[in-house]
Amino acid sequence: MSAAVRLICPNLKCRSVLSVPPKARGKTVRCRRCRMRIQVPMSKTGEAPPEQMPDGAEAENTEEPEGGADAAQPA
Repeated sequence: MSAAVRLICPNLKCRSVLSVPPKARGKTVRCRRCRMRIQVPMSKTGEAPPEQMPDGAEAENTEEPEGGADAAQPA
């Protein structure tokens, strides 16, 4: 099974990290935080998505600490 696709919301006031299922590739999802529509890119290998995600499906937001994963590690 493929891992979830992780995206960052392009809305500069939101910038939430979104986690969508692999079947959402090539589809449009909506950010749950700011409601902006986001196009999920196709896979890097160019293969078709395994299943189609229904229109209007929403992405799952996964919040990260300010500064991303690198902020928790000392320099």
